[in-house]
Amino acid sequence: MKKTIFPALAGLLLAMSAHAVEPKTTPRETALKNGQKSAQFCRHCHGVGGSSMRGDTPNLAGQNEAYLLAQMEKFATGKRKNEFMEGLIKALTPEEHKNIALYFSQQAVTVQPAANTQQAAAGKKLYESLCINCHGANAYGTEKIPRLASQQPAYLKDSLTRYRNGTGERIDPLMQAYTRNLKDADIANLAAYLASMR
Repeated sequence: MKKTIFPALAGLLLAMSAHAVEPKTTPRETALKNGQKSAQFCRHCHGVGGSSMRGDTPNLAGQNEAYLLAQMEKFATGKRKNEFMEGLIKALTPEEHKNIALYFSQQAVTVQPAANTQQAAAGKKLYESLCINCHGANAYGTEKIPRLASQQPAYLKDSLTRYRNGTGERIDPLMQAYTRNLKDADIANLAAYLASMR
């Protein structure tokens, strides 16, 4: 009788100790993991982990979670126009939107060193006089204002030009006021500086 009890007891204790060391997954960890899975749809344009390999496509890595979520909601409701993005976002659930936004916000963005240091230096002066109050000293933005640090330079140039010219669907009176007097060279300088920021 004792011979059969001890192996059974030892097996039970082993199972209990294995179960005790199993780490519990928090809801946030689960959301991050699910966000990484759902974000597979995004990597073809925005790059693995959200660091885009295409100059005209924005980096999502390191972007503010609430800002990303708000932009996805705008695509879902048609407030932001892009046929491909609208279709993709509408195919995802609101829960997937949240998970993707969380996932990208936690990823490190790939920083490109300034190709032209003089251009970046000129851009720094412009940034400090025009942009710093809203986008912050590090250009990390806020929940409602996007992070610009380490963003793709071609995407930045295109966005700033559209704000200045009042073209495209994203018309913002404040952005238009601040960009109204910028020359093309100024926009290129700003883009060079912001792209090189960490």
